[in-house]
Amino acid sequence: MPQIVLDIASDHPAFAGHFPGNPIVPGVVLLDATQRIIEAAHAVILNGIAVAKFHSPALPGENLLLDYDVGDTAVRFEIRCAARKIADGKFSVAAEKFHADTESLSK
Repeated sequence: MPQIVLDIASDHPAFAGHFPGNPIVPGVVLLDATQRIIEAAHAVILNGIAVAKFHSPALPGENLLLDYDVGDTAVRFEIRCAARKIADGKFSVAAEKFHADTESLSK
């Protein structure tokens, strides 16, 4: 399983409202960053989240690690901070699972 640092800026704008005086990384920020990393690393299109479970809050500045496994129809993932599990789940892989460079195909 590839392991990648999931870097969420400690000054991310979501922290101001999530939650004032006690900020945590919103789940949607974790999922968005995870999806973007996997799509970029594997030129795969993820078309939705099949399941996600949040086990522990991630705080600003924490060192988060993303582990994931790309399959034919799904990508399983786990986000950790050291030994503490932050979240895990599964993305669905689109039927057209790979990005195509249409410009280079037409030349």
